[in-house]
Amino acid sequence: MAAEEFVPPGQPESTKSCGGNITGSKKTNSQYIAYAGTDDTDYPDDACGRLVHGNAQIDDFTINNDCDISGDLTVTGTINGTTTGNKVLPFDIPHVKDEKKRIRHIIAEGPEAGIYVRGQLKDKNIIELPEYWDGLIDPESITVTLTQIGYSQDLIVDKIEWGKRIVVKSGTGANIHCFYEVWAARWLNPMNHDEKLTVVYEGDTPDDYPGGNENFLVGGWDYDRRETKWRKG
Repeated sequence: MAAEEFVPPGQPESTKSCGGNITGSKKTNSQYIAYAGTDDTDYPDDACGRLVHGNAQIDDFTINNDCDISGDLTVTGTINGTTTGNKVLPFDIPHVKDEKKRIRHIIAEGPEAGIYVRGQLKDKNIIELPEYWDGLIDPESITVTLTQIGYSQDLIVDKIEWGKRIVVKSGTGANIHCFYEVWAARWLNPMNHDEKLTVVYEGDTPDDYPGGNENFLVGGWDYDRRETKWRKG
């Protein structure tokens, strides 16, 4: 029997099908997806060899339970329902010094798309803000925290020039030595500065958000139970 004439065992040639649902016992260990092959003793020698998928592409994919990712995850679309219910958003990583331990932190939340830069200023009075902030952030939203190091300096934010640099001065005329932390709100849409974040809105689901969700990754929403209240009953 030639390879092109091969009919899977148990299926007469008149009813053979390459589609439809596949049933059987579920394997509990992680294995590659078979590309072709069978254990049947009458499998033709000139048919496809026994191969596995090292790479694969499909249009839609549904995962019913857990998903383990050991490499990088690249997302070009929208992630919906990244967390469950009213849970907080964590990240969990291995402990660097102790292989038996892990570290879990919670992602900070706030009523703006805030970004920051921090560092140390010594013997100069200018904080240069990142070049890429220009056009990305609202310059009117910039705030500055200064922490003097070693001695009292009566530090003052003298002015913020063009949203690009911060001028610091000492009220006592001392040499400046301090830590700094600068925060700013990122434009939700750099092409439309009128688009603002609505923090509290009326609705039962994220679909009720005014203005649409195209610029957001919607987390903290249970897409399985659709529970809309903090407590049941």
